[in-house]
Amino acid sequence: MKIRAMMMAGMLSVAPTLGAQTATARAPMELTEASITDVQAALTAGRISSVQLVRQYLARIAAYDHAGPELNSLIRINPKASAEAAVLDAERKAGKVRGPMHGIPVIIKDNYDTGDMPTSAGSLAMATSQPARDGFVVKKLRDAGAIILGKSNLHELAAGITSISSLGGQTRNPYDPTRCPGGSSGGTGAAIAASFATVGWGSDTCGSIRIPSAFNALVGLRPTQGLVSRRGIVPLSHTQDIGGPLARTVTDLAIALDVSVGYDSEDAVTSVLREKPAPKFMASLDKNALRGARIGVFLPYFRDTDSEIADTVRAAIAAMRAQGATVIDVPMAEFDTLMANTSVINLETKFDLIDYLRTVPNAPVKSMRDILDRGLYDRQLEVRFRVIDTVLNADSQQHRTALARQSALRARMERILDSLSLDAIAYPTVRQKPTLVGEVQNGSTCNLGAQSGLPSISVPAGFAGDGLPIGIELLGKGFTDTRLVAMAYAFEQSGARRVAPSTTPALIAAKAPVSAPIVVVTRARGLVATTRITLDRVHSVLRWSATVQNSGGAPLSALVLRRTGDAGRISGPISGAVVGGTTTASIAIPAGASRVSARLLGPGQTAGSGSFPLTYADRVAFESGRLTVAMYTGAGVEPVEVKVGQR
Repeated sequence: MKIRAMMMAGMLSVAPTLGAQTATARAPMELTEASITDVQAALTAGRISSVQLVRQYLARIAAYDHAGPELNSLIRINPKASAEAAVLDAERKAGKVRGPMHGIPVIIKDNYDTGDMPTSAGSLAMATSQPARDGFVVKKLRDAGAIILGKSNLHELAAGITSISSLGGQTRNPYDPTRCPGGSSGGTGAAIAASFATVGWGSDTCGSIRIPSAFNALVGLRPTQGLVSRRGIVPLSHTQDIGGPLARTVTDLAIALDVSVGYDSEDAVTSVLREKPAPKFMASLDKNALRGARIGVFLPYFRDTDSEIADTVRAAIAAMRAQGATVIDVPMAEFDTLMANTSVINLETKFDLIDYLRTVPNAPVKSMRDILDRGLYDRQLEVRFRVIDTVLNADSQQHRTALARQSALRARMERILDSLSLDAIAYPTVRQKPTLVGEVQNGSTCNLGAQSGLPSISVPAGFAGDGLPIGIELLGKGFTDTRLVAMAYAFEQSGARRVAPSTTPALIAAKAPVSAPIVVVTRARGLVATTRITLDRVHSVLRWSATVQNSGGAPLSALVLRRTGDAGRISGPISGAVVGGTTTASIAIPAGASRVSARLLGPGQTAGSGSFPLTYADRVAFESGRLTVAMYTGAGVEPVEVKVGQR
């Protein structure tokens, strides 16, 4: 409740400034899926102001973050967002435009230091932790004219991939709110997928940019270590931490990366940029970048992979081949041995956190031990936090060995890329679908990029049959980041593979749309069934009520909702529970197949009502005219069907 109150207070504090500008406001620009270039063009043309942008994004947050699908993606709203937007509008009016990010509202993960707002890393222990100044990336964003609209939830202290925290609670996936959004930057991922801002920033220690990108149909790059300063990001592992953006398009990603990278005299890891210019991502975009490229299908990461994910990623690789890339298989029998004992995260967190908290004036806690002793953590983090706190020394033989193994891993992967003349290797970003809230997420492939320090980008590859996004990851040699982004851009041009989530549609008069019921009348052999159906996309619920009148006809056997189509491959159980779990299979479905989506009324019933989860397949069937109400009578097994028409 405190978090909701804090967010609402932030929204309300923006209102007076906004209200003063509404008298001259034009019809609002539609911000759902709007890109940086779309918004910047509208700002340049005077069709919208940055103050109005802030107001409209806040309306979307109010409609969908703690209402509607209740994504719970944000921890706090910047109470000064409107005032900052007004200053940037005044600069624009005076002829000063700082660049493509001028006046653009953004979301940052709440482990980025902000000198004017607390930085909690999702921890109740750090709810009031106020850094002395902005972190390096945050300062660069503000200098570029970006507006920090809010700070997003994350897996507590960035120590996990399902995005639950003691301060922020559980963030939900906008494509299916019963599932997790990935992590640890899941709040940023969900917020950008839901168009709560134009672009967002996360951090990646092992997948925390790439996993939320895959699960939210976004693009995210884990840069080569050294391109982005770690200063001002609450550390999980100084060796593996790096920040970066998550975006809805590759162009937006490139714009955001150009702002993010650069040398920082206070972070030695960026010394690689001291003697050479920072990479230019926008300048690297090339729709023909896949022509002549060489892509390796990295077979070790296709093991133990959901069949729909494997098929979708292979289809994406085939599309790259169609754009002119040469594709070869890359087996690696020794991969598991090479990867073993290369993570340093749990060996560094305890000491990195102590060092960070020393820089925070009047820090509310001083260490992981303080957090544990005071019980200020979510129960799902207890085991990991206690394991972290058992590490005795920052400089241990185990730590030195892991670092040496990381160097060996990097060298081996770069030799493979060189020996096969590969621009990148390709594999699923995550080998399993987003897990249900409260369950463990399996299938990550994050460790290769994170523990080698090599750049890796996740790009939308498509969707599974249940509407869940699937990502493909490309990994290249060190400092080939612009090449990876260029290839991702070329792949994006081959066909749209991102679709906005149905749970966060365009607002109507600054409110979430309300679905009106559809009335379907079915007549057969003296029976008249009247069914009222409401497809509530925002809450992912289908509500129904039905009555049957019988004027002496055959008795009702059943009234059901049927779905036709769904051609393609789907996965599902082929037996009940067995030792070791439920057995599943993937099978091809013919184009004309139909099935019962839901039973509404049974034998002899004359009225009823209810609701059930609105599945992706049912929603698509409705939108394409493949959803029907079917009435079965005692006179036979062939139903009388009436299409559920759109209003």
